[in-house]
Amino acid sequence: MTVLLFSLVARAEDQADDGKLRIICFGAHPDDAEYKSGGSAALWAQLGHHVKLVSVTNGDIGHWAMAGGPLAKRRIAESAEVAKRLGVESEVLDIHDGELMPTLENRKKITKLIREWNADIVISHRPWDYHPDHRYVGVLVQDAAYMVTVPFFLPSVEPLQSNPVFLYSSDRFQKPYPFEADVAVDVGPVFDQKVEALMALVSQTFEGGALGSQEKMDRAPPASQPELRLQWLKERWENRQGGEARRFKNSLIKWYGEAAANEIKFAEVFEICEYGRQPSDKEIRQLFPFLPQVE
Repeated sequence: MTVLLFSLVARAEDQADDGKLRIICFGAHPDDAEYKSGGSAALWAQLGHHVKLVSVTNGDIGHWAMAGGPLAKRRIAESAEVAKRLGVESEVLDIHDGELMPTLENRKKITKLIREWNADIVISHRPWDYHPDHRYVGVLVQDAAYMVTVPFFLPSVEPLQSNPVFLYSSDRFQKPYPFEADVAVDVGPVFDQKVEALMALVSQTFEGGALGSQEKMDRAPPASQPELRLQWLKERWENRQGGEARRFKNSLIKWYGEAAANEIKFAEVFEICEYGRQPSDKEIRQLFPFLPQVE
């Protein structure tokens, strides 16, 4: 009991309210949270807010030519370097890639992480996705959305006093319903920073990941030409983030106004999960302080 009390006191002291937001982003693999939320993470970090990117699996089968412990170590290091370049924290859980299940044990792991981070915002995949790991991250985070405030669930970790806002990152899946862009963020101010951070994900960006090949890898500029690599990757992310801005123009108009939205080139977008706290538009602007503030 003494050890438990000391742990709770230490956590309270470590995370004393400094007036800053605390955001935790869950992805299935050591690239997902970085891809989906990296720009917003950098914007929060620039304002001094606390962001953590969590990979729920270790990515140990996410390459066409290597696997196991060596790949997991490599991808953990890549994820840590991305986080460093974005100005945020990262963690990779030791769960095998492709083997994540929505078990009670894993529900407790996710609940523990959210509580320990004392999160105001929790971001994850939607639970409808092509990849089982993505789906089950969504399920596990949904399952934690209520339990994070229940005192006698995982009583060894102090429950949150208020429920966070839970958000989904974007996808293109249509069933059971399409992604809804409740919040759209202009990531243009940090677009170059995000791309330069993603340069660290060499196993995925330049070597093709799980579905790559030597032929696909040869299409990317070699490591000896970093400037060409940066331009090659930037062009791909201009298309990807530009596509988000075009696809969800109406949401950008809502948050930035039509004139400003017409000038926005790159966006990240989020859907509010119906579990957890349901924020008003005013609260959304407080949680996303880089959005234009209105009286």
